[in-house]
Amino acid sequence: MSKHRAKILIVDDEEHLRRSLKVILEAKQYNVRMAADGEEALAMAAADPPDLVILDLCLPGKSGLEVCRELRAWLNVPILVLSVIVREADKITALDLGADDYITKPYAIGELLARVRALLRRASTSSTLPPVVDFNGLNIDFSRRRVELDGTEVKLTPKEYDILVLLVKHADCVVTNRTILESVWGSDYMDDMQTLRVHISNLRRKIEPYPTSQHFIKNEPSVGYRFITEPVEE
Repeated sequence: MSKHRAKILIVDDEEHLRRSLKVILEAKQYNVRMAADGEEALAMAAADPPDLVILDLCLPGKSGLEVCRELRAWLNVPILVLSVIVREADKITALDLGADDYITKPYAIGELLARVRALLRRASTSSTLPPVVDFNGLNIDFSRRRVELDGTEVKLTPKEYDILVLLVKHADCVVTNRTILESVWGSDYMDDMQTLRVHISNLRRKIEPYPTSQHFIKNEPSVGYRFITEPVEE
């Protein structure tokens, strides 16, 4: 039986970008289709649902944010926003509307492929975490709420542990500041960025190999944080 080739729908109004991205993805054995605007993308997704959507925000007619909202209403597959827009508010809005991750043009091919792999991997596995996971020496035993780094136990506060688990559940994908605050502290704390920064700083100090590194927890400025499980190929 042949191996399933993940179907990826590229939605971008710039033909040369669509085609270059198609070449990159097909070289990795993905099955790629392309749409030049929102209406075409919605029709193609309805006719043959993809496994992942790569969506530009700047589209003629129906905007990328509208497309994201309409897709998410019925399609439960990863949506990766790929856009020249760099305003944090637009990124957060896309994520709030149901996008799973974003990457800004111009992009590094290695980073793009890593994001695609992460999203497809997360979509294909159960949302239930295994009892124990290990990421490059960082061992998390969920059954005992125990964390070890290179075999040595790391003492985390309950909130630090909850943040770590939330990021690991969405490994390699961005989790917004507001999502972390609401999930860990509740809706009354959704704008308390200082509390989040302090706890992230303390968590990093305990689990990162070097005090100022972002080996495990990467900051996405003004948007949120990402737990890194694999190095980015250049």
